[in-house]
Amino acid sequence: MAGEVGKPYTLTLAGLRELPQTSAAVKFTSAKGEQEHTYQGVLLNDVLKTAEPRFDQGKKNGQLRGFVSATGAGDYRAVFAWAEIDPAFARTQVLLAVSEDGVPFDDAAGPRLVVPQDTKGGRYVSELNQLWVGVVDPVVDGVK
Repeated sequence: MAGEVGKPYTLTLAGLRELPQTSAAVKFTSAKGEQEHTYQGVLLNDVLKTAEPRFDQGKKNGQLRGFVSATGAGDYRAVFAWAEIDPAFARTQVLLAVSEDGVPFDDAAGPRLVVPQDTKGGRYVSELNQLWVGVVDPVVDGVK
């Protein structure tokens, strides 16, 4: 966990298994066709809160300027607006899954990001190895 956070940290698959778990039954389309699975894991929002994202509290709903980048195997990446994963704004439950259909993921492979509300599996990031929190202000305001 890195980026605009007060407490960057590393969390292993074994560490995720020790946290409170939730399940999600999902259906989505992938390159392999229609998929239907049940995943068990930790809510992404719960993991991110631990890192203490740094949003500008001086701005109205400053967290809405935030985003999360999830990177997995082969430098595969998906980006989420903060509001998509914050239960104060959305009714979604993005998971850091530790198992699929009751079969635990291999420790060396890492967790899978699971987005139950998506109809296509493009944001299901396998072998997740980095979460990065950022804010759009520097880009939008032309600093970078």
